[in-house]
Amino acid sequence: MARGGHGISSEHGATASAMPSVTTAPRPSAIGRPTATGTADQDPARFAAQVRLYAGQAGLSPQLLMAILYNESYKPHDPAFERAWQRIKPDAAFGVANMHKAAFDETKKGRDFADRSWQELPDDPGLAIESAAWYLHDLAAGLPARWTAPYSRNELLALGYNAGPANMQAFARGVKPGATAQSYLDRLRAHWATAGHVTQSRG
Repeated sequence: MARGGHGISSEHGATASAMPSVTTAPRPSAIGRPTATGTADQDPARFAAQVRLYAGQAGLSPQLLMAILYNESYKPHDPAFERAWQRIKPDAAFGVANMHKAAFDETKKGRDFADRSWQELPDDPGLAIESAAWYLHDLAAGLPARWTAPYSRNELLALGYNAGPANMQAFARGVKPGATAQSYLDRLRAHWATAGHVTQSRG
């Protein structure tokens, strides 16, 4: 989930001692949320057109963006449910891409949705997908030109979406992801073929 963070977080795999702690900033994805319902309404395939549009605008692989939506579909994306959950857990994420407020507010700067509010994400899947695409675009700008870790560019971006930019950079240098980040990567790989199929075949 896009939550934002420039500091290394042991929660996502890189140990706190792997790098000096830095000031925390936005990141889209995390843990500790309700269980998904698993209904057909949760299937991100229905957003294929928006995924292709916004991935294209942000210079991303539509397959990557769709695979992330599959990763983030583990909980019900019902507006009333999300707002009720946020009252219990103020740091909860909103929208079909599970974006935290700090990540959204940072990502929207200078973009055509700069006047939109994070509070709109539960009701507007298009806005959620657009902001996720540009968050990934911004993560890509922070990737090193070369990395030693055995991950593709898309895999590192997905790890960054889940664990934040500083952790993404640590993983690129060879720091081993912890259980949470590794689980996110495993699920991305499991969703990869489906994400590719639906972004090519859906209208």
